[in-house]
Amino acid sequence: MPATDYQGTPSHSHSHPSPFSSFGRSLFSLRRDSPASAAAASPAMLSGEDADLEAFQRHVAVHLAELRGGGGEEFLSIAWIRRLLEAFLMCQEEFRVVVAQARRRGALSAAAEKLVAEFGDRAVKALDVCNAARDGVDQVRRWERLAGIAASVLLAPGEIHGGQLRRARKALSDLSFLLIEDAAAAAGGGGGVASFLASHRNRSFGRARASPSRAALLASSSHFRSLSWSVSRTWSAARQLQAIGAGLTAPRAHEASGLAAPVYAMGCLLHLAAWALVASVPCPDRGGALQAHHLPAAPPRAAFPWAPPLVALQERLTEEGKRKDRRNSCGLLKEIHSLEKCAQRLAEAIDSAPVPLAGEREAEVREAAAELAAVCAAMRDGLEPLERQVREVFHRIVRSRMEGLDSPMLNGD
Repeated sequence: MPATDYQGTPSHSHSHPSPFSSFGRSLFSLRRDSPASAAAASPAMLSGEDADLEAFQRHVAVHLAELRGGGGEEFLSIAWIRRLLEAFLMCQEEFRVVVAQARRRGALSAAAEKLVAEFGDRAVKALDVCNAARDGVDQVRRWERLAGIAASVLLAPGEIHGGQLRRARKALSDLSFLLIEDAAAAAGGGGGVASFLASHRNRSFGRARASPSRAALLASSSHFRSLSWSVSRTWSAARQLQAIGAGLTAPRAHEASGLAAPVYAMGCLLHLAAWALVASVPCPDRGGALQAHHLPAAPPRAAFPWAPPLVALQERLTEEGKRKDRRNSCGLLKEIHSLEKCAQRLAEAIDSAPVPLAGEREAEVREAAAELAAVCAAMRDGLEPLERQVREVFHRIVRSRMEGLDSPMLNGD
């Protein structure tokens, strides 16, 4: 998704309407629906601009609280990641409206314009994350196809013959090798060939096979990364997340008026969305990004209405990354974890079954194949809309940055 792909389409025109267009309430309806006691608690009535900014922060809190609650989707599932991205898109659009209205009123000072421009620069750094995540989704789609082959040949009508078992075993072996390569790319190459061999021993599906040679591993890894990633071969998700979060600090009490707090809210939400994407799908140096010193800095819980749910989400993501059964996975996405488990179970069922299959052994293989087929179906249904939504985040960031660069104040008009 290079920036040159963007054609400058109007914000109200999308080839793929958002599947969560009704998610949450609009900024201004939230402002109208706010209890009167909130305004009465203030020493003076807020101006229209200040009320909009306060309502914006409450709206961010609503979105994050709904994400924390799950909304019916399992945490870190494809559906949950899409809701997170949708929350970012909606808040980003409302933030854009607030800024545009302030500009029309002439209420945006040079200092406020600088804050908005700094957020634009921070958001531009997330474009590479979108590209890497799009590539990661494509990698998961390859895994799904191989797993789907293995499952489908064993679910065909009639008896299961040796040829079907060999074809399923070959598909699972190819899947295993792709997972090995992706695990190495996610680790940033830190373990070298040793990490490849350890991964091969721990993750290999099917009967024991001869370990590939050192030269074959290096050649395969280089070929895989050079053809599969649109980001640079030296690109690191951990370093990119650090760049997105650099300088992202809570405004002091005397700085929290005006746009300072909303800009900080958008920076934290951007960092959370980028971090969740990197954690969920295969990305170069994804493992480094999950280390504690690369995680987003937690905002003061009591200072902003959206801080408690955001901190809770960060803590839950951190705990998922520490889980023993997820630590060596190629991604924290629930569907990836299910694919790995079901593929492993099917491989073990195939390798322990005699040929020709009959009775309980055949039923065991078919049951494992059916479970894997169900996971593949869920992936097929979810990956395409997820990829579209990642593209929408990319284009929305580009569009907003272009609007910011066209600001008369920044251009000295």
